[in-house]
Amino acid sequence: MEILNIQPKGVCCRNITIEHEDGVIKSVTFLGGCQGNTQGVSRLLIVRKIDEVSKLLEGIKCRGSRNGDSSCPDQLAQGIKEYLG
Repeated sequence: MEILNIQPKGVCCRNITIEHEDGVIKSVTFLGGCQGNTQGVSRLLIVRKIDEVSKLLEGIKCRGSRNGDSSCPDQLAQGIKEYLG
């Protein structure tokens, strides 16, 4: 099992943790952010391939984000892209 910690920028959540094994997500935890939305996203991502998730979530924007150009899901996607290289 591998653990990926993402430090998001410009959004409400302060940390995103992904546990994955053999490229498959086992759990996603957001620290902060809109609780209902982050719980929903977390549940929907379990058993998906980590590279698929990055493509799914990249580019989602949130009106509540500090810069308007990102969201918690987008920051998750950016962190995965950086991790995968």
